[in-house]
Amino acid sequence: MQIEVVQAKFNNGSHSYSFSPNKLDLHLNDLVIVDTEKGKDIVKIVKEKFLIDESELVEPLKNVIKKASDAEIKAAKENQKRAETYLPEIKDIIKNKSLDMKVISVECNYNFSRLTINFTAENRVDFRDLVKLLAEKYKVRIELRQIGPRDTARILGGYGPCGLECCCHKGFDIDDHISIKMAKNQGLSLNPNSISGICGKMLCCLAYENQYYSEVLKIMPKVNSIVKTPDGEGKVIYNDILKQVVTVKFEDEDSSELKEYSISELKN
Repeated sequence: MQIEVVQAKFNNGSHSYSFSPNKLDLHLNDLVIVDTEKGKDIVKIVKEKFLIDESELVEPLKNVIKKASDAEIKAAKENQKRAETYLPEIKDIIKNKSLDMKVISVECNYNFSRLTINFTAENRVDFRDLVKLLAEKYKVRIELRQIGPRDTARILGGYGPCGLECCCHKGFDIDDHISIKMAKNQGLSLNPNSISGICGKMLCCLAYENQYYSEVLKIMPKVNSIVKTPDGEGKVIYNDILKQVVTVKFEDEDSSELKEYSISELKN
């Protein structure tokens, strides 16, 4: 059975989530209020209505309740600024309690009924007393969320080895399934310093381009294989995947020669 959904992102979120449009007329970049397991919040529509198989849903679908009003959007922005002012104070409280954790950011939902503190820690931290203390102090529900290097880079931002702002911080989706095979597909050096971002993990952009490389590699001949060309048989010594051009070496007893051919000119 197919059902209609929209995809949306939370404020500063790295992943998009599916919601039922609830028969509302929704468009790209609309700010809407949705129902979540942790209460209501504002999200941005990043993909308009489309159909998916019900079997693809990992968890029950939540509804878009309504479009956010101008007053609600304004209040959400003001509440987030308010939450950010708590960051130095929360850091001091954690320091005084000698907790081995580093606070990265403080966020809130649109109506300030929940405060989320993002932190990193090398070891398990017992923060039950901290949650009670902060809840009493700020009179809201407190959620402490441990995040990894990728999310830390997404929140704090910075510049990658390409010299551009980190893709994750600019709002592109992050794929946690980035593998060394993707770097191999793209013919990159496997030196960790060459394929790692500022978070120390493999570059997110490897995943963005991997689909193209994977598809083209299926039709490109393997290096050192023998192919038939308009000029006879030769050995493949290099593949230019972006141009889909193959360099072929011809050898005889007295000489050797290199020629380039488009993939459409060759036969394996």
